[in-house]
Amino acid sequence: MIRLNTLIAQLLFLVPKSLVEIFAKQYIAGETLSQALEKTRELNDLKIGVTLDFLGEDPQKKRECLAAVDLYKKAIKEIHNRNLKSGISLKPSQMGLKINKQFCFDNLHDLIDHARKHMVFVRIDMEDTSLKEDTIDLYLKLKKEFENVGIVMQAYLRSAIADINGMIQAHANIRLCKGAYYWEDRKVAYKDMNIINSSYAYLMEKLLSNNCFTGIATHDEKLLFEAMKLIDKLGVSKEKYEFQMLYGVQEDLRKIIHDHGHSIRVYVPFGKDWFAYSVRRLKENPKMVSYIFTNGIKNIFSH
Repeated sequence: MIRLNTLIAQLLFLVPKSLVEIFAKQYIAGETLSQALEKTRELNDLKIGVTLDFLGEDPQKKRECLAAVDLYKKAIKEIHNRNLKSGISLKPSQMGLKINKQFCFDNLHDLIDHARKHMVFVRIDMEDTSLKEDTIDLYLKLKKEFENVGIVMQAYLRSAIADINGMIQAHANIRLCKGAYYWEDRKVAYKDMNIINSSYAYLMEKLLSNNCFTGIATHDEKLLFEAMKLIDKLGVSKEKYEFQMLYGVQEDLRKIIHDHGHSIRVYVPFGKDWFAYSVRRLKENPKMVSYIFTNGIKNIFSH
């Protein structure tokens, strides 16, 4: 089944976009900011926090980056005006990192400053390893000036322990995930899922035991159990961690965690670039293929 899932995931780009949309739409809040804000309010009404993620990577021109900056500024203002419990997630490539590092820094600085004035938290996403060092450098520079900024760290990287040690020294706010870019070379990323899970658990313990706020970002129930053990063992206060999940994924498990008194944050992606996002998510985690296709078929026949 795992091999079949992997094969399906690898071939998704050959499937008509309209067909993929049937299965993907429940994992995307919509194409517009207005739709994303509506979903944010719905989740907030369930006492669930949100991080808005405007889809789109690798813009080729500065004006495309600046358009993303403008949209995020509007999102920040709307979050504040509507009194929503939501932050935003920024991709360095979308802010122009592949075009010019200083240009990217200026865009990040502008948005984080704007967010600070509106009491909104900003998470800097981690992309592939070609951008990792620059992303960390940008974050550390920005953190010296701003408190409302955090970063994502990936457990599947071989450099993860050293990277996390540096983050601990900086008292960073971390979203810890397994890793999102399936094509990374074995030289820089673990390929064995048992090792990746072990790395995740080890990094999570380091962060929680060193008083770093940790966003425990996983749908893996084994890792969620490891998190529960650590929280109990270390006596971690609820202000120092939260569980983070993706919109539309494992909603039953999300409710279980929430009902047991733990804070939950849901990443809510939106935008017209939903197809590439959906395919990449499936490729990075082939196990989700069966889950998504099963639920998608149920949805088709329930309407």
